[in-house]
Amino acid sequence: MNKIKNYLPDALAVVLFIAIGFLYFFQPVTEGLVLTGHDHSGGVGAGVEMQEYYQRTGERTRWTNALFSGMPTYQMAPSYDSTDTLVGLQKVYQLGLTGVAMYVFVMLLGFYILLRAFDFKVWMAALGAILWAFSSYFFIIIGAGHIWKVMALAYIPPTIAGLVLCYRGKYLWGGVVTAFFLALQIMSNHVQMSYYFLPVMGLMALAYLVQAVKEKKMAGWCKATGMLIVAGLLGVAINSSNLYHTYQYSKESMRGKSELAYKNKQDPGNQTKDGLERDYITQWSYGIGETWSLLVPNVKGGASLPLTASEKAMEKANPQYTPVYQALTQYWGEQPGTSGPVYVGAFVMMLFVLSLFVLKGPMKWCLLALTVLSVMLSWGRNFMGLTNLFLDYVPLYDKFRAVASILVVAEFTIPLLAMLGLKALLEQPELLKAKLKYVYASFALTGGFALLFALMPDVFFGNYISTAEMSMLQDATAKGYIPGDMLGGILGNLHEMRKAVVVADAWRSFIIIAIGLLLLLAYNAKKVSGGVLVSAVFVLCLFDLWQVDKRYLNDGMFSEPVSAATNVVPKTPADEFILRDKDKDYRVMNLAGSPFNENKTSYYHKSIGGYHAAKLRRYQEMIEEHIAPEMGKFARAVAAVRGDLSKVDGDTIFPVLNMLNVKYAIMGQEGGQTFPVPNPHANGNGWFVKEVRYVTSADDEILGLHRVNPKGIALVAGKYKGILGVAEGSQPVDSAATVRLTSYDANALVYEVNSSKGGVVVFSEIYYPGWQATVDGEPVEIACADYILRAIKVAPGKHTVAFKFDPKSLHVTETVANVSLVLLMLGMLFLLGREVWKRRKETQK
Repeated sequence: MNKIKNYLPDALAVVLFIAIGFLYFFQPVTEGLVLTGHDHSGGVGAGVEMQEYYQRTGERTRWTNALFSGMPTYQMAPSYDSTDTLVGLQKVYQLGLTGVAMYVFVMLLGFYILLRAFDFKVWMAALGAILWAFSSYFFIIIGAGHIWKVMALAYIPPTIAGLVLCYRGKYLWGGVVTAFFLALQIMSNHVQMSYYFLPVMGLMALAYLVQAVKEKKMAGWCKATGMLIVAGLLGVAINSSNLYHTYQYSKESMRGKSELAYKNKQDPGNQTKDGLERDYITQWSYGIGETWSLLVPNVKGGASLPLTASEKAMEKANPQYTPVYQALTQYWGEQPGTSGPVYVGAFVMMLFVLSLFVLKGPMKWCLLALTVLSVMLSWGRNFMGLTNLFLDYVPLYDKFRAVASILVVAEFTIPLLAMLGLKALLEQPELLKAKLKYVYASFALTGGFALLFALMPDVFFGNYISTAEMSMLQDATAKGYIPGDMLGGILGNLHEMRKAVVVADAWRSFIIIAIGLLLLLAYNAKKVSGGVLVSAVFVLCLFDLWQVDKRYLNDGMFSEPVSAATNVVPKTPADEFILRDKDKDYRVMNLAGSPFNENKTSYYHKSIGGYHAAKLRRYQEMIEEHIAPEMGKFARAVAAVRGDLSKVDGDTIFPVLNMLNVKYAIMGQEGGQTFPVPNPHANGNGWFVKEVRYVTSADDEILGLHRVNPKGIALVAGKYKGILGVAEGSQPVDSAATVRLTSYDANALVYEVNSSKGGVVVFSEIYYPGWQATVDGEPVEIACADYILRAIKVAPGKHTVAFKFDPKSLHVTETVANVSLVLLMLGMLFLLGREVWKRRKETQK
């Protein structure tokens, strides 16, 4: 019975977390609704071919041809056989919960484990879990469908809990906790989030080092550090398949450095050493003034939703300007757009500031430094001195975009330091009395600013119109869409509307902080107990954060799920027409919308477009240099000949689309209807070329495609000359030669190639390291031709050419991962067995 009592408070906390998750999503959960939105539906089409392959074979394909003419699935479906057991353990940890309620539960539980590792009492740890998990950004990314990011963030606090346990002398438990949650964190496959928390763990280890030096306990620190290194290696090794292939893919993806010198010459300062371009990395940069959203959520208006949907703004609106306001958004910051602000809680910010006054020791300075650094790095292009320093000298920093997302570090350090400070005040009541002046100072630095924002918003936020909005309004006025004498009235009214939004939230934050201050003063005056204080702060902060979160993740964002009998993507007449073609492999180009911002086409067809943040770098460069311009030419040609492309010289107008075997295009028309257009000029699945030209640079290869027809001439980098084994110049020509695809699978293609003279065959398939080729069962090497395609040499006669994507590295990393997982499981079983043995011994006594 005593053993049950020992675990009962923790069990009740877990039940509380489950209840909170279900209550937040009560209507969607009870009615069986699901989240909708771009990122939730965006992966549907992209994943169809992979899902079909798995259902048919029971195996996972590492390649799909469904989007971007073909790409690896490493960053689309990063699941491996070696992680199946880990997935099972994850389901146990999640208590079998699924969907949105599960996301909230694991966010709460993870931070709870961290605070318990810091030796917080149960209900204090539960309070801290609320402060972390209900930070607005986490609910925003759930709503946006960034689930990998959510799960990675959920496993970061318990990973750090392992670090804390190690440095508190619980080496084995700390090592196992670190390895287990690190393995789950990496499996969640959001390397950017994991990367951002490496310095967090590093500085926390440094804080413990300073403490160890002061207390002369270096031996313990060294043991803990050694255990963490072993645990870290184990967690990494369990995910070796994912990490290694992500690393390999990153070199070939947009995250790697471009080989094109001419692009760098156009803007040499924009290119980083080995990663993304600076303007792409910093496109989503938090505004310096926008940082006040940590304290007052709507200092920049909130999300990029229609301005007319804001009740507070529309209270001040002049009705005659409503048509203009329908084109504007609630958000007026300098980011291209946002789903909402980063808000950590008004009273949480006060507790954070108060903790800086009442706490001592290296951990305080560690968390403060991390907070300040993450905030300044989130400013990105608004603080390019620091950003450039990191881009140029910090390894891997240039691999990640959307620098504003580094604010997740501040969202971790602020509630953690706030809770450490509150813990100190509750454990040492005399400390609050001695530091009472700092309570008022903290109130002034947080509630005081909120009050100033409410009373004098123009002093701090005088400009309520973004640069992009001002440009748009001025352009509309210049073109006569807005009368010139009306623009001043619009700007003045818009100023009042948005000021009202800031003032309302500023008062809201001030009131919440004032209530929190009264609670602290009541505790100091012994009017309420510590337990009552914790309960009251729990309710206050949950109420505060819950209300703000509901602005960005609410019941209105859910809808009825699509039944199994209903197609996720409705089949149009254009789709039905194209699907009558029984060829095994051809590509479709959808010009009815934005071809590089949708995956619906991939639901039924192999698309040359798609939506993915890490497409192959060379393919993206081909989009910019050839594919996108040729799409425009294609559309104009279709209009000129009313869809009969046999009347145009397609080899001259859109040769790159032809070499990608674009056999059909989907065109849009008035009323949202679409119609198919066959392309009779498509090159087919493969072809013998009449000439091979070797080029000395990537520039020559991609730009050379402007001057040649790839159906007859192949441009090949000089390094592949030995692989092709042919001299530069004209090749043997057999007018009756054929290349016929006889078998198709996502990761395996078989061709029958027939030519009396042989020669170089170019295939309309994307080149990528890891593809293996055979001719009549004998291995041959593959060359890259025309910047993105595969090419091999075949001898005269009839041959069977087969391509297979089965990287040898996959088998090696899977072995490493399986062995590492066994070691982790043994460690977990050992600790559980030891605990059972200890309990039995205690009972016998």
